[in-house]
Amino acid sequence: MSDNFKCLSRSAACLLLAATLAASAAPKPNVLVILTDDQGWGDLSVNGNTNLRTPHIDSLASAGAMLDRFYVCPVCSPTRAEFLTGRYHPRSGIFSTSTGGERMDLAERTIGDTFKVAGYATGAFGKWHNGSQWPYHPNARGFDEYYGFTSGHWGDYFDPPLDHNGKLVRGKGFIIDDLTDHVMQFVEKNRRRPFFCYVPFNTPHTPAQVPDRFYAKFANFEPKLRDRDPDREELAKTRAVLAMCENIDWNVGRLLRKLDELKLSENTIVIYFCDNGPNGRRWNGGMKGRKGSVDEGGVRSPFLIRWPGRIPAGAKVPQIAGAIDLLPTLADLAGIPVVSAKPLDGVSLNPLLLGAAKDWPDRMIFSHWAGRVSVRTQRHRFVAPNQLFDMPADPGQDRNIAGEQPGVAARLSGAVEKWKEQLLPGLGKQEWPFTVGYREMPLTQLPARDGVPHGNVRRSAKAPNSSFFTNWTSTDDRITWDVEVATAGKYEAVIHYACPKADVGSTIELGLNGSRIEGVVSEPHDPPLRGQEHDRIPRESESYVKDFKPMRLGVMDLKPGRGLLTLRALKMPGKSVMEVRLVLLTLVK
Repeated sequence: MSDNFKCLSRSAACLLLAATLAASAAPKPNVLVILTDDQGWGDLSVNGNTNLRTPHIDSLASAGAMLDRFYVCPVCSPTRAEFLTGRYHPRSGIFSTSTGGERMDLAERTIGDTFKVAGYATGAFGKWHNGSQWPYHPNARGFDEYYGFTSGHWGDYFDPPLDHNGKLVRGKGFIIDDLTDHVMQFVEKNRRRPFFCYVPFNTPHTPAQVPDRFYAKFANFEPKLRDRDPDREELAKTRAVLAMCENIDWNVGRLLRKLDELKLSENTIVIYFCDNGPNGRRWNGGMKGRKGSVDEGGVRSPFLIRWPGRIPAGAKVPQIAGAIDLLPTLADLAGIPVVSAKPLDGVSLNPLLLGAAKDWPDRMIFSHWAGRVSVRTQRHRFVAPNQLFDMPADPGQDRNIAGEQPGVAARLSGAVEKWKEQLLPGLGKQEWPFTVGYREMPLTQLPARDGVPHGNVRRSAKAPNSSFFTNWTSTDDRITWDVEVATAGKYEAVIHYACPKADVGSTIELGLNGSRIEGVVSEPHDPPLRGQEHDRIPRESESYVKDFKPMRLGVMDLKPGRGLLTLRALKMPGKSVMEVRLVLLTLVK
């Protein structure tokens, strides 16, 4: 070997070593994930909807990549669980969107855990919808900072009661404007270290509320693009949703400008997607299905991702992908290991996003809700029990070709049955009481959503999530919560109540496993219902809300174990006892 060659070899080795060291020393990318609620694929101008303009969201596609066929779940909490865990939601135990069925199995590790272990500052801002009490609370699932609400939906979007790291606070102004303010504060606070920021906005989920300046444009708007069945479209709802979507875009613009101001844009991965199909009949590209459906329109979400200098600008990825892929993809892009000890259902999309994929294999992505299952391949969607559609040729799913292609139908039917056999047995049958008494978060919130009414007591609305208990008209009535106390100790009990002056004087008792305390409803508190003054259309299922008053009952001695926390009346001098929104138990000693 010549001296020159040796010198060149040493130089090449030095350059390689230097490059390796530089790569290892390169700053980890920040991650900003924006997830909207009930916004369908068609609710963005980048996807061809000329009824509205979403330039800030659209800019993520022009400056980054668009996944053309990206799939989520038919409803909210399952999609969130799949994003958080990289696994199909039945593996986490998700079987409902309320009353505890939205909680993830505690054995699951989340994307927040993965980034926190890697040294990231982690924050979540918005609608959590995967558990309220510790250790289901977002602060227990990998997120250092949390501001928002943990329920499935909320009753009023202006100055609402919210949760800040487990404590009750009052929001300021329109809810997602307020969430955005807190996201920007988090980003600024952590601008000198890598951060992972999850922003699950709760709009355009109903109630249909939006600030006047956004609604004014659409108050009398006649949309040119309509639902595939236009006679069934509710135009008043469409107008409100369009306004809410433009408000979302305005807030996305605020976040992108903040990254620019802090000179963080070049090293921040920004993702935008939605949690299910549209929450109503409106333009959605002619697809069949909406929220709640396992058809294409119920599970196809927009997906935009930007990372300047790394992900090619303007790229459009045709291969199918889904929410289950985001944990492995983001960990791969950040160069950090996934902390989950359980096998993931998702795969890293890194090769597709960076243009390095050569022979990307076809795959199956399954969609499930309420016992209904479909599966998507690159070409077909099979909807059990026996509907097969050629999606490129028939994007509206108008022609079932199962009889024409029995081999394909049989193969996909078999795949669905195998998936169901593996994932669905026992789903919804698990017994997970509501957890109380962890020193990491001494305050436990037990909202009406998680309780059970007995006798005459009923919810203020059919949907439990933002409801309160009313019509408590007898001493035979009661309200119970199935709870499990983790720590023996003294617990201060507080009830958030409402009671008209004429009914003051009831004696109530709160009891659990032999421990009981009594109190008297001694002060009237009869606030009006609120929320309707902000509604653009009549409500579908959400309860109106009240500003309930806290009443301290006293201190209970509780032992570890499971039981029914029972609230009942011993005396009732008036026509009713009280209305109940929330019970708070705080471990004080």
